[in-house]
Amino acid sequence: MYNILIVDDEKIERSGIRMLLKRMGIELGVFEACNGKQALEYLTSDKNTGIGHIDILLTDVKMPFMDGIELIKNVMHNDISLKTIIFSGYNEFEYAKLAVKLGVKDYILKPVDPSEFSSTITGVITELDEEHKKDEDYNRQANFIKQYYMYTLLNSGDASGILDNGDFLAGYNRLALIEFNTDFFGKYDTGEDIFKEITGELDYQYLNLNPLQSVIIFSDKSFTADGNIDKNIEEMFTNIHDYIYRKTGQFMYIAVSGLFNDYHELPQVMDAVDTLMNNKFYETGRYIFSDNISEDTPVLVQIDDDALMKQMKQDIKMKDITFLRIHFDALCKKYRGQSNFSHIYIKFVFSNLLKDFYDNIPGADEAEFGREIDRLYKSEDFSCIMDIVNNYIDLLEKSFGKEPATSHREIETVKNYIHNHYGEEIGAQQLADMVYLAPSYLSSLFKKETGQNLSKYIKQYRMEKAKELLTGTNMKIVNISEQVGYPNVSYFVQSFREYFGISPQKFRDQGELS
Repeated sequence: MYNILIVDDEKIERSGIRMLLKRMGIELGVFEACNGKQALEYLTSDKNTGIGHIDILLTDVKMPFMDGIELIKNVMHNDISLKTIIFSGYNEFEYAKLAVKLGVKDYILKPVDPSEFSSTITGVITELDEEHKKDEDYNRQANFIKQYYMYTLLNSGDASGILDNGDFLAGYNRLALIEFNTDFFGKYDTGEDIFKEITGELDYQYLNLNPLQSVIIFSDKSFTADGNIDKNIEEMFTNIHDYIYRKTGQFMYIAVSGLFNDYHELPQVMDAVDTLMNNKFYETGRYIFSDNISEDTPVLVQIDDDALMKQMKQDIKMKDITFLRIHFDALCKKYRGQSNFSHIYIKFVFSNLLKDFYDNIPGADEAEFGREIDRLYKSEDFSCIMDIVNNYIDLLEKSFGKEPATSHREIETVKNYIHNHYGEEIGAQQLADMVYLAPSYLSSLFKKETGQNLSKYIKQYRMEKAKELLTGTNMKIVNISEQVGYPNVSYFVQSFREYFGISPQKFRDQGELS
């Protein structure tokens, strides 16, 4: 609904205009002023008067204190956006000419002709409708481009060519990943509106990644009131969680990043909060996670187990034997030679893993499985446990060869290409073109199918291949770097250290990761 302000020093004239507007049957908020001075006060201090934004100014010319022409000049000077119509008993050319210069939409003579008045008001409202639609279309398109820019930046890091720059992200220094266990953002009509409702004046950028996840990028400067920034941020997200739970019965999980200095760091920040989000699978009763969680707490024993178990379940689902063996090897490395873990606990972990494997082997012999579980619990050394589980991985591999993969064919094509060309330059656009998909859609599909970002998957495969070359060959590190797709050996060393927590040379010297 639009608002109109009628300005005339004659009350009977204002009442007459009100009557004509009512007769037209158009929904308008109608307000009055008895002269230009009062009208200008309304227009420049609308928060104090309760009027709200005025869309149409309908003003007489001759008035005390401030006439209509002076009022219009002041409106222009204060850069107030509205449509202006003059109605006056003065049919003078000079007024009409001046009105045109001041951008007046129309000039109505008194006494007002109802037909002419109706036509004028209808024309102005039509013009307002068209302008609002044009603004909405522009804002919608601009918002889509911003969303696409953020999505591409977070998934691949290369958002060049989408916008001239990402300056709309400047000033933000925190990222929060919001995740549900159900298709919350697809099922419920919520999304950004829910955050606006709760966060109030908080300045942030919102992005829905998929039905399960959304991201908000914000500044912690909004939380400096009492100096306890982390506590205030946690309090805000607790309020959001509680509100959503009351409204939908759904649990929401939030992973909050540490500070970052530049929005170009967002791909790395996204990877960090994505890793943080793994905590939700093993810390029951907790739904807010931040990067200041202590790495020395005993719960990390269970964290590593559950994270690897989750990854192996995903590997089985995707029929990805390569990464199933990689993740199983990581689990074995954790326990091999360790004396601070109970043998019963280790056997319990690996028996659960064996059960997952058995459940996914069609036609597996239940009696044989029972004997293998019994043998596992009677094992006297760790290598025996590994042999039992490895045997079931071999059985899984054979069964995978007999059944088609359940994932999208495009994802299998992309994974096979990465496995065969990891030593070459590989980009999201290149992979997307290969399977005739948009890069953003491929990234989203890949994450949904594999549980990993595309760039993270490529890096992980390259790092594992580099590890094989370091332990199984005498190749120079600079040559290994090139072989696994890193022409810049310094960047390779940095990436290897970030992934394994140790430099390639130290890894080779030690023979295995500690």
